[in-house]
Amino acid sequence: MTAIMPRSPVQAQTEVIYPSGDGQPVAETFDHLYALFVTLEILRQYLSDRRATVLGNQFLYYAENFPRLRVAPDVMVIFDVEPGGRDNFKVWEEGAIPSVVFEMTSAGTRQKDELSKYELYEGLGVTEYWQFDPKQEWIPEQLRGYRLVGNSYGPITDGVSTVLQLRLVAEDTLIGFYDLASGQRLLNPEDLKQRLGQEAQRAEQAAQRAERLAAQLRALGVDPEAEISTEPSP
Repeated sequence: MTAIMPRSPVQAQTEVIYPSGDGQPVAETFDHLYALFVTLEILRQYLSDRRATVLGNQFLYYAENFPRLRVAPDVMVIFDVEPGGRDNFKVWEEGAIPSVVFEMTSAGTRQKDELSKYELYEGLGVTEYWQFDPKQEWIPEQLRGYRLVGNSYGPITDGVSTVLQLRLVAEDTLIGFYDLASGQRLLNPEDLKQRLGQEAQRAEQAAQRAERLAAQLRALGVDPEAEISTEPSP
């Protein structure tokens, strides 16, 4: 059940400000920050052809006229909204709540991630809640998921996000995402960089082979740039 708090019946006399930041650091360590950004980018690319948005460490406001009622999920996926970034996300304006939330957790954030955020996401009706512990400080298996069953969370035991149609695997300090239909692993930014480098290398090698072939033809007295006639001989 979606538990979006109703609008206040009392109209504010002055404009209510919903800040987009609080001056706090995005993440505790580089591993947490990198896991956040990689997860954000993988899912952004994966959902690029869907009517959805993926936001990272931005305020989710869930009660109009109550700007203190907010949370900043590390990564959240919201469907049936206009694609693209936002400075913050207000559920009463967008008419939607996140379907999936990821928290890059640590020993220092365990209590919030395991208790207050768990209860908040459950109450808001976030379908799936995933906790990833890059440094393996308190989650032995590093990655845990919960899915709404009725109005309460139950553990995800097979590592599958039914919402995203992806299988999730802890891979060192990152989450690996695998397409359920094809079994293929979604590329992260480092994978993409490596692939682009390989493609550039193959293109350079092909150009070098073409240059060598052209030199050999010239040595045989053939102009490699001359047009080849396709007209039949008389």
